[in-house]
Amino acid sequence: MTHYPKIQLSRLREIGWTLWDPIGLADQNGSWDAACADEYDQYLLRVVSLICRGGSKDQATAYLIEAASEHMGLSHVDEAAAAATSQAIEDYLASLPAGPKTVR
Repeated sequence: MTHYPKIQLSRLREIGWTLWDPIGLADQNGSWDAACADEYDQYLLRVVSLICRGGSKDQATAYLIEAASEHMGLSHVDEAAAAATSQAIEDYLASLPAGPKTVR
């Protein structure tokens, strides 16, 4: 049986809520409410997918900017926060063992 490296959703959430949080859902301590945590999950998992399929950090950043502006309807998007989030996710994925990834 093959064991694939596991991507911890909690770690992705920590990255997204600390660095990105475009609509300000985190509380004053930077923590997320479990009831709305899935709000960003789809965006963060898409970044993981882009990077794992060989996409660049710049492509992932562009996706997060588009998500905030187009999907969330924000008129002002913090591009630096999107870039920092993409970099942090890329760094996290690079820290995992090689091979196909699964999410837990």
